[in-house]
Amino acid sequence: MLKRPASGPFSLSEVAGTVPVPATAPFWKKVIGYAGPGLLISVGYMDPGNWATAIQGGSQFGYRLLFVVVLSSLAAIVLQCLSMRLGIVTGKNLAEHCRDQYSARTSKALWLGAELSIIACDLAEVLGCALAFKLLLGVSLPAGVALTALDTVIVLGLKGKGFRQFEAIVLALIATIGICLFVELIFVQPDWAAVAAGILPSRDALSTREPLYLAVGILGATVMPHNLYLHSWVVQTRITRQEDGCRPHEAIALSRIDTVGSLLVALFINAAILVLAAAAFHKPGGGNVMDIDQAYYLLAPIAGTTLAAILFGLALLAAGQSSTFTGTIAGQVIMEGFLKLKIPCWQRRAITRALALAPAMAGVLTLGDHAIGTMLVASQVVLSLQLPFALYPLISFTDRRGIMGHFANRWWTSVSAWGMFAIITAANVWLAVQVMLG
Repeated sequence: MLKRPASGPFSLSEVAGTVPVPATAPFWKKVIGYAGPGLLISVGYMDPGNWATAIQGGSQFGYRLLFVVVLSSLAAIVLQCLSMRLGIVTGKNLAEHCRDQYSARTSKALWLGAELSIIACDLAEVLGCALAFKLLLGVSLPAGVALTALDTVIVLGLKGKGFRQFEAIVLALIATIGICLFVELIFVQPDWAAVAAGILPSRDALSTREPLYLAVGILGATVMPHNLYLHSWVVQTRITRQEDGCRPHEAIALSRIDTVGSLLVALFINAAILVLAAAAFHKPGGGNVMDIDQAYYLLAPIAGTTLAAILFGLALLAAGQSSTFTGTIAGQVIMEGFLKLKIPCWQRRAITRALALAPAMAGVLTLGDHAIGTMLVASQVVLSLQLPFALYPLISFTDRRGIMGHFANRWWTSVSAWGMFAIITAANVWLAVQVMLG
């Protein structure tokens, strides 16, 4: 049943609620009206953790892991469409359904896992923004980590703003990332024939533990657990009441256009990062760049201009900040959905950031500047390990006619979704066994 969400984003009432989409508007205006939620989801697919895994993958293995980025992004499109449909049809987000359908113990366990994924994601944002501050402002890495605490003030400043204004900020940040990467690709001139070959799946590329570790990290950085919770809520900002003339089929179709289009943009950006690293660093004389901080310093002499390094820093900062904004909303959705606990958005932001700042500061102080790349990739592996615990309830709920009615998954959708679940779970189990075996 379609309904207006009881509250807007953040607490979740500290930003204006729904975006009106008149039922009598022309189709193109409806498409524009429904555009936006997908953008908020897509920024989670281009955060600093994605940068670290893509740069390490491209510098070590060239274009060979590009197919992992493509397949992960296509899987993300399917899964986010399931999340979107759950929210539109039922008027409840995934966290609320988990609370309603599972026992209190199971629900709390899922909540803890979801919170862990939020912290892992925020850790990546702290590290990425800290590195960007160091590159652009010349501050030390610990000072850059400390500066990331100030983003709570930015989040507080969004209180009372309309949802469209919030989406406009995110769109501007995404445009910044895209433009910077596009210009950098012009500088480094990739081998496009090798790029095309890298898109084709290859079992040999994942035959050893090291590339598989990176592949699972790319998967965790692409299909992010908290995004599945967030999308099932944020899509409701476009839903009006049935008595206003909103038809479920139309709402789903329009939201699908928004989701697919936005995540294709994220796919191109993630692929561009890996292609950039492969073109700049994976070739004779280019070195074997392992860490994201090394990429910045070596990019300028390889590209032939210092502008490439500056653009790299700006894009990295934009990626971290955009993910920070949407991570705040996702945290609120998860906490309110599982626990029915409502706190102001700045408090939620402060708690999450504090939990991420501690390991980030400890890492850079004890391991030095080169800890950034290692910690970023590790955070994405943590996200991947949490992913099955968000996927299982999402797929099982959207399979149930008792919850979805005639909008329940068709058999081919169900088979595809459960197949993805099996592959993701098997990859995680294999990786865990390999790590334990040393």
